[in-house]
Amino acid sequence: MTAISQAAADSATMLRRNLRHALRYPALSVSSIITPILFLLLFVGVFGKALGKGVGGGDYVDYVTPGIILMAVASGCMSPSVAVAVDMTEGVIARFRTMPIARSSLLTGHVVGSMMQTLVSLVLAVLAAVAMGYRPDAGLGGWLGAAGLMVLLTFALTWFAVALGLLAKGPEGASNSPLLIQFLPFLGSAIVPPDSMPAGVRWFAEYQPFTPMIEALRKMLMGQPAGHDAAVSVAWCVGVAVVGYVWSKWLFNRGPSR
Repeated sequence: MTAISQAAADSATMLRRNLRHALRYPALSVSSIITPILFLLLFVGVFGKALGKGVGGGDYVDYVTPGIILMAVASGCMSPSVAVAVDMTEGVIARFRTMPIARSSLLTGHVVGSMMQTLVSLVLAVLAAVAMGYRPDAGLGGWLGAAGLMVLLTFALTWFAVALGLLAKGPEGASNSPLLIQFLPFLGSAIVPPDSMPAGVRWFAEYQPFTPMIEALRKMLMGQPAGHDAAVSVAWCVGVAVVGYVWSKWLFNRGPSR
């Protein structure tokens, strides 16, 4: 068996392990999956009439849904961060290091398993939005572009969350580390346009990384060209993915620290 096929087989084994853990201890996974739906119910069902006045016409559900979809990706960061921290603190890593398995397989299993859960959350969020009146105008190209951007963002944020989990002293710290990532979409154009914000907050909202991603997703799903926003979004995703991957590998390969 070649090194690549061995690593793939080991990663598949670790993926099955992580999925079984998710089924055995579903609280964290369920929380990540239902949080975007709760946001939809809150911002559309409760605040939609008031917030909709500031979006320049149209149904507020059409404006806020892309932001909620992106929040679903951000909410999925906590699960891999905590899962990795648990493995690092419970001693199972020391056992895996003595076994003839690919060193990268453990982290790969966490990343793929978390991505699967996050993508399920995205699908459920879109279905909930459609049930609440969301009517995107995107054609096949728009849907493929939106899906590709969300998969790329999920990949990038998951690797970054893994690095945060490896850096944390324990599961409690790992659960707090991704909070800034989860909060950033609120300070972008997810809920209201940046033009409606105070000057300092507006400047931050316009230039933080999640805003072009939200705008690109919003344009793709409404059948409009995303152009510059899409290019900036891909650049941010690639940058975060590279940092997260390299950082995770370095933290994991430097040896046990706890």
